[in-house]
Amino acid sequence: MTTDSARRAPSSAPAGSTRQAQKQRTREKLMDAALDLMEAGRGFSSLSLREVTREAGVVPAAFYRHFRDLDELGLALVEAAGVTLRRLLREARRQGLPPTQVLRSSVLIYKNYVKQNHRYFRFAASARGGGSPAIRKAIRIEESHFANEMAQDMRDMNLMPRLSMDTLSLICGLVVTTMMNAATDILDLPEGQAQAETEMTENFILQLRLIFLGARSWSPGR
Repeated sequence: MTTDSARRAPSSAPAGSTRQAQKQRTREKLMDAALDLMEAGRGFSSLSLREVTREAGVVPAAFYRHFRDLDELGLALVEAAGVTLRRLLREARRQGLPPTQVLRSSVLIYKNYVKQNHRYFRFAASARGGGSPAIRKAIRIEESHFANEMAQDMRDMNLMPRLSMDTLSLICGLVVTTMMNAATDILDLPEGQAQAETEMTENFILQLRLIFLGARSWSPGR
């Protein structure tokens, strides 16, 4: 139980760090508010600044201390979904497992991450095809980061050493496109349908295996 004296004790945290923590919480509230509105059926492009701030429980003026406009908030959503996922998949690739196991492990990590962060991926799936030009560009850049990191890891692990980095990047770009398309299938999985989820997962793995099998037969210059 917390004592009265403990409650009255001054915080040992510096004032600057407290303000920074509060600023970060407000930023997260604004991002969550936009995701909540979209989960309720709204498209991101139809949201207004006042709606987002009302949902977040902050005054409209507070919005501009974090984002220039709604597009910048959308860019933050794209980045938030991508940074952690890239780290998780990078760790999966570097575990020293055989390539087939790395592929399966990466698919399972990706599937679980999409399910756990479904609001971000519904936003990305919608914005990828119909968002503002700035957000579409940000998603393409994020996909490019994925592909380039994957290609570099393949080079570091000496996978397909006869292929150039440009060719590896092209192959990994196909992988990332397949992953993004699979996100919609993952999001649309019916609740409690384990068989449907297993079939979708195995089909996803098979699609990626076919890409890499084709890559092994690739002859540059054909």
